[in-house]
Amino acid sequence: MTNEIPALSTRVLVTDFDGTMTRRDFYQLAIARLLPPDSPDYWGEFLAGRLTHFAALQSMFAQIHADDATILAVAEEMELDPRLPPAVQKLQAAGWEIVVASAGCDWYIQRLLARRGVALTVHANPGELQADGTLCMTPPLASPFYDADTGISKEAVTRNALAQVAEVAFAGDGRPDLLAALLVAPEYRFARGWLAQHLSAEQIPYHGFEHWSDIAEMLL
Repeated sequence: MTNEIPALSTRVLVTDFDGTMTRRDFYQLAIARLLPPDSPDYWGEFLAGRLTHFAALQSMFAQIHADDATILAVAEEMELDPRLPPAVQKLQAAGWEIVVASAGCDWYIQRLLARRGVALTVHANPGELQADGTLCMTPPLASPFYDADTGISKEAVTRNALAQVAEVAFAGDGRPDLLAALLVAPEYRFARGWLAQHLSAEQIPYHGFEHWSDIAEMLL
């Protein structure tokens, strides 16, 4: 995480992580695998407008009591696209810079990417595994893309890219991705899940995808 806005010099693909580069979201797996069964319904509170997206995830992750290996094993169940490494290499070779913008936690994002040998710029909420096994997620107050609702504003990350380069693509799947997706040209807008359903309902053009690597094939 940095408190300076990074300079970009190539075509840029801004991409969500959970549910976009992966098949599943970490929070969904955390609820099923890591949280006590009597934990409050923090996600329901978010959907009802009584908690911010950040507060819901922060509260949820604070309920986890597990060791590093157990949490990483659950994170692996997110199913990161197995074709991610070669897809990243092909995009970078074609002049695309890939920027991950996530409202999730960089604790598992950075580890999953590192396990595949993939190094990308990541803007996400900082996280640290505490001695008691809780995953402490903190707001990225020093980030130029800080947002009180989601921690990281994907819209701000995308606007920064658009201010510097002519070609900017965006890929996402959820509610926090909508404003960023609307900023880019239709041919560079990629969606699945909730985001795709919403765009379809509003008759807003986009490219659907099943796996993140499909995006690379379309861009190339």
